[in-house]
Amino acid sequence: MKTMLALLALGASVLAVGAQDDYPPQGGDGQNGPPPRGHHPPPLPIVQALDVNHDGVIDADEIANASAELKTLDKNGDGVLTTNEYLPPLPPDAPADAPRPPLPPIVKALDVNGDGIIDAGEIANASTELKSLDKNGDGQLTRDEFCPPRPRGQDGPNGQGSSFGGGDNMPPGPPPGDQ
Repeated sequence: MKTMLALLALGASVLAVGAQDDYPPQGGDGQNGPPPRGHHPPPLPIVQALDVNHDGVIDADEIANASAELKTLDKNGDGVLTTNEYLPPLPPDAPADAPRPPLPPIVKALDVNGDGIIDAGEIANASTELKSLDKNGDGQLTRDEFCPPRPRGQDGPNGQGSSFGGGDNMPPGPPPGDQ
């Protein structure tokens, strides 16, 4: 009987060890293992710049001041925004030829000619272009208007959410041809 109990205890411990994740514990940097369920990547820099009060909504005042706020992203002062200025950086271990997700609607609206660069003219017309995303006409932009829905099975209850970070998650890098 004692042998049987010992074997059962050993078997249970083997099952418990085997059921654990193959990933090491996740560090504070999010580098090790998969993100915890419900984890959202950091918001897009472009959304952070436009959503001045960081409430998750780009309100009418923030839309009106969009040109000035976008200029704060121009780190090299050349008067245009490239993907390395308005999107988060690629992870250090990302392959150079990794496929990139499509740009969120907010970037597509601002980059009118679709060249991956938000030029001075596009920055100047930012308020008008942002208003085109206001599907319900309430004068403000919510995450569902400026970011696409998350594919099923990713974050949130029933796999719902936004694929661009906390609703604002960024694609992991510049499109081909960006400098």
